[in-house]
Amino acid sequence: PLTFILTSIPGLPMSSSWMVLPLCCLYLLMLLGNCTLLWMIKTDHSLHTPMYYCLSILAVADLGLSLSTLPTMLAIFWFESTSLRFETCVVQMYFIHSFSAIESGVLVAMAFDRFIAICYPLRYASVLTSSLIMKAAGVIFMRGIFVVLPVAILMKKMPFCGSRVLSHSFCLHQDMLRLVCGDVRVNSLYGLTAVILTKGLDSLTILLSYMVIIRAVLNIVTPEARAKAFSTCISHLCAVLTFYIPLIGLSITHRFGKHLSPLTHTLLADAYLLVPPVLNPLVYSWKTKQIRRRILILLCQR
Repeated sequence: PLTFILTSIPGLPMSSSWMVLPLCCLYLLMLLGNCTLLWMIKTDHSLHTPMYYCLSILAVADLGLSLSTLPTMLAIFWFESTSLRFETCVVQMYFIHSFSAIESGVLVAMAFDRFIAICYPLRYASVLTSSLIMKAAGVIFMRGIFVVLPVAILMKKMPFCGSRVLSHSFCLHQDMLRLVCGDVRVNSLYGLTAVILTKGLDSLTILLSYMVIIRAVLNIVTPEARAKAFSTCISHLCAVLTFYIPLIGLSITHRFGKHLSPLTHTLLADAYLLVPPVLNPLVYSWKTKQIRRRILILLCQR
């Protein structure tokens, strides 16, 4: 059967046992943080608001994104198993890109939440209802599922007749595409279209939302109220930056950075897939008063 060879971190031996502990701690921190957020939002009725519903959807997307890479990452560093069947690689690629598109859509929904909260505070409860959030979540998930599906279908039909060594510890579309020995114009064109329709439009929407938000915040008279209004956006801004900066860097290096060292590609890909799911729960727990108070209450009860 057609198999691919996954690659660990360049410059490290395959049996780097000291990498297993940090990697396991990273995944455990991700699981603990996101599952705790989901549990708190579900059990605390004071958190049943549009902002926390969006945060719970973000936690689900983070869990899916991390769990998509977990099997192959641990297989490489723990069991020194680098071979992966083609069908399994395509499935992993599909889930990674689907959950990435879903997370991008959730960040847009959270930007819209902040836009309404700051620009139209009196209409917040009437505009952002629970039913609207559920419908938006359904659209975000369906978009992530169906936009990426043709990418996997097209990749399934591609011929591979040369090198089968991938550049990362998981399967990415751009990485698999460079190993195809046939015509990849359709795959490249649709892949670019899918990125533009998801992350491209999403980043533009977030940028426009914050331009309006900043203008509204600057129009607030008192400095205290201005600082309070802007502080409600800090957590979301951190989530946007930790998601889009590694993504943009990875896309640029894949297309124009062929002269860069393999370590640069690996670190950007790992940062893109591992850093946001770990940092998002920490940032929101630190910057959100309700979640921080809930955590302190749980710690005091113990």
